[in-house]
Amino acid sequence: MIEPLPRILLVEDDERLGHLTKKFLEQNGLEVDIETRGDHAVNTFQRILPNLVILDLMLPGLDGISICKQLREIYTGPILMLTAKNHDIDQVIGLESGADDYVAKPAEPMVLLARIRALLRRQNTASTEIAMKELCFGELRMSHAAQQAWLGEKKIELTTQEFDLLWIMASNGGNILSRSHLFKLTRGIDYNGLDRSIDVRISHLRKKLHDNVEAPFRIKTIWGKGYLFIEDAWG
Repeated sequence: MIEPLPRILLVEDDERLGHLTKKFLEQNGLEVDIETRGDHAVNTFQRILPNLVILDLMLPGLDGISICKQLREIYTGPILMLTAKNHDIDQVIGLESGADDYVAKPAEPMVLLARIRALLRRQNTASTEIAMKELCFGELRMSHAAQQAWLGEKKIELTTQEFDLLWIMASNGGNILSRSHLFKLTRGIDYNGLDRSIDVRISHLRKKLHDNVEAPFRIKTIWGKGYLFIEDAWG
C-alpha cells in the first residue's frame, strides 16, 4: 500500500511567494494547500486536516499568532511560524502562542524544508509513542493502541467517543478541563454553547466506571469551570 504524502497547510497572503513555496515543497515529496486569508485558516485546516501547518505572522483578517492559539485548542500537531523579521520578540511570541518552530523570512528553501522534515519526524515519533502508551490508575487501565479500558479484570464497554473523552481526561488528571475545551478536542469544532454531548458522555462514563452518580468522586464536576479526573480515586 502506497503511503500518502505528508500534507502541509501553508497560510501565506503573498500569492507569488506561496506558489513558489508550494512548487518547491511538492518537488520534495510534500503535498501543499495554500490559504491566503488568516480568518479562513482554521476552517481550511478543519477541511483538509494537514500533517503540519505553516503560518505567516502577518496576514489579512487574522494574524498568525491568533491563528496559532486557535489551532492549539483543536490540534496537537506541528506548527511552523514564519516571522517577517529575525527579531527575538517575534520568535518568543510565536513559540509562546504554541508554535513548535520558526523560520525568519525570507526563508531559504532548503532551511524551510529541513525544519519541516524535522517537525514531521518528531510528530511521527510522538504518534508512535502515544499509540503504544498505556495509562494506569489503580484498577483503571487504558490502552490507546487497543482503544480499550479495563477496571480491574473487567473490560469496560466504551464507544469510541467515550474512550477518547476518558483518555483526554485521564491524560490530564488533576487539571480542570472545560466543556468547550473537551468539545473542541473530541469534535474538532468550536463549542456552540448549547450542545450537551460532553455532559451525556460524562454521565455514561460515570456509570460504566462505577462512579457515584449522585456524588461523583472519580470524575468530578467543578461548577462553573468543567470536569476533573481524580487520579487517586481508583483503588
